Amino acid sequence: QLQLVESGGGLVQPGGSLRLSCAASGSTLDRYAIAWFRQAPGKEREAVSCINSRGDYTWYTNSVKGRFTISRDNAKNLAYLQMNVLTPEDTAVYYCASRSAALGLCMLFSTYNYWGQGTQVTVSS
Repeated sequence: QLQLVESGGGLVQPGGSLRLSCAASGSTLDRYAIAWFRQAPGKEREAVSCINSRGDYTWYTNSVKGRFTISRDNAKNLAYLQMNVLTPEDTAVYYCASRSAALGLCMLFSTYNYWGQGTQVTVSS
């Protein structure tokens, strides 16, 4: 059973950066796709980015393209979301999620069945 734990959230000023980490345990991460989701107050959860199991394919939602970078280190069972040029609109709880790589493209977001507890990101001056 894969378990995920996010870290790295916090309070940052507009224009600042944060790097979120997702630590996996219970299985080797190289068999799983990874995605980051976020949920802002009063809004539905949205997919932010995903990466395939090998790390050679990534996807980003339009609002974060050019600012966020997803990556993974399978040897360390870790995934990351580097977030730059943050704006107040990025304020949300960010979740790491995973599912078997055998289920296809990482953008099939309804298939994610392993979730972390979330980490709060607040962008404010």
